[in-house]
Amino acid sequence: MTYFTNTSPFANTRSRACSATRQAVFLCFGILFSTLAAATASAQDDPPQYELAPPPLMVMSKAERDKLDMEQGIRKRTQLALELMDARVGLAETANTRDDLNEMFSHLGAFSAIMEDTLAFLKTADPNRGRTLDNFKRLEIGLRRFSPRLELIRRELPLTHEFYVRSLLRQLRDARSRALDPLFDDSVIRSST
Repeated sequence: MTYFTNTSPFANTRSRACSATRQAVFLCFGILFSTLAAATASAQDDPPQYELAPPPLMVMSKAERDKLDMEQGIRKRTQLALELMDARVGLAETANTRDDLNEMFSHLGAFSAIMEDTLAFLKTADPNRGRTLDNFKRLEIGLRRFSPRLELIRRELPLTHEFYVRSLLRQLRDARSRALDPLFDDSVIRSST
């Protein structure tokens, strides 16, 4: 036996309308929640900006300049420059252990000046001579040992002073590559045989 109920043909559309209304309400709440979450995220404080210490002057002392100018041979001048740079990094390390950041910066500035002066001197020397190329190689090998020492100095510095030492490490890496450039130059001298 089958019983018929008096259901209207539009009863199913009513439940669909309620379901659509519920979905619209949930969508509005979702949009409202994401807007409020984004507003609170943008209201957070920016990380503190540190005032960086100014970089030191790249100036070597008059005594160092006179010593370098007194040397006549390219090899001796390159060796002397490496010794002077080693002394400056050593003085910077001792100043860093005493927390004398200004003195350490002045020694690192002199280190940078000696390094750039030596590269400029070797570039002005006769590039076709084997001695000049040997000294470029000597300089590059000598500059290798300063990178770990400068990195140890950088690790112990406060954030205000660390940026310059990081840029000095980049400058050192660039100086090493500039010292190697003449060794792998495009100019090829052909033998007459």
